[in-house]
Amino acid sequence: MNLKNNINKKPYVIAGPCSAESESQVLKIANDIKLVTDVFRAGAWKPRTNPNAFEGYGEIAIKWLQKVQSTTGLKVSTEVATPRHVEICLKAGIDMLWIGARTTVNPFYVQEIAESLRGVDIPVFVKNPIHPEIGLWVGALERLNKVGINNLAAIHRGFYSYNESAFRNEPKWELPIKLRREIKDLPIICDPSHIAGKSSLVEDIAQTAMDINLDGLMIETHFNPKFALSDHKQQVTTKQLHKILNNLVLRDTKLRDEAFKDELLQFRNEIDILDHKIIVQLNNRKKIVETIANFKSKNKLTIFQIERWFEIIKTRSLIAKELELDEKMIQDIFELIHKYSIIKQTEIMR
Repeated sequence: MNLKNNINKKPYVIAGPCSAESESQVLKIANDIKLVTDVFRAGAWKPRTNPNAFEGYGEIAIKWLQKVQSTTGLKVSTEVATPRHVEICLKAGIDMLWIGARTTVNPFYVQEIAESLRGVDIPVFVKNPIHPEIGLWVGALERLNKVGINNLAAIHRGFYSYNESAFRNEPKWELPIKLRREIKDLPIICDPSHIAGKSSLVEDIAQTAMDINLDGLMIETHFNPKFALSDHKQQVTTKQLHKILNNLVLRDTKLRDEAFKDELLQFRNEIDILDHKIIVQLNNRKKIVETIANFKSKNKLTIFQIERWFEIIKTRSLIAKELELDEKMIQDIFELIHKYSIIKQTEIMR
């Protein structure tokens, strides 16, 4: 099976419970969702922080997935974290595998899994690492590709954040977009369940994933999430899955009407002009920063002055508020501008 050729509908749907809990559980869920699902997912091995937490039923759960294959005709997928997991899955004829975020962070683990897959071109999905390090994500995909795995896709499941957030994992949508620039033909699936952390947010996140033209969705689904053995808060019911998929607005990536194309081109030209002005102003700002650096050097002043930094953040945030702009966005922009101002001053004052 070639993922690039088969992920040709939008969205490509992978759904099923966080964990395979029993044969009857996976069969009931699979039968309830088989008409809207391309691949049935269920975790056999669950990497947990607490060793006393439920860690999956392992090899016996793989037998339950085989039952789903034979009775529903659905393709099945599970997470692998060791060569032994791979061996068991290949022997059982599991259709697809995915590598989880906790494994992607470690190149040694990824390489071991890659070696165990050498010569077997099974479809493999790679989840982003826990922290927003795109190099690890790309590196994991490259390690698999180097041993002959051509059927690769990425799964965007969000990134851990130390800050308070509405999400379990921050979506950081710019990173899957950046990944697409790095590997142009790579299918990218969104995992709204792990981004959300709670079922009420799954639909909105799924819609955003479609709006930025990701290729599919992996949604954790259970017939009774309240009693799930793992991640019960983020799993949707089978009925909710149907509703989410039916409600999705799938936007066209190309305008077919010439009048609309001309109108959009006009808007884009206006954006281009504004962007050019922004870059020119940033260059003017840089020149002033260089003058300040020479002044500080002459008068033996430190580069970073915290009172000035607090003043910048406060005043720019107030301006953003008055203009009804997103204050966090403006803070992020000026943090980046200030970072490069410090770098430029450091270069001059060395």
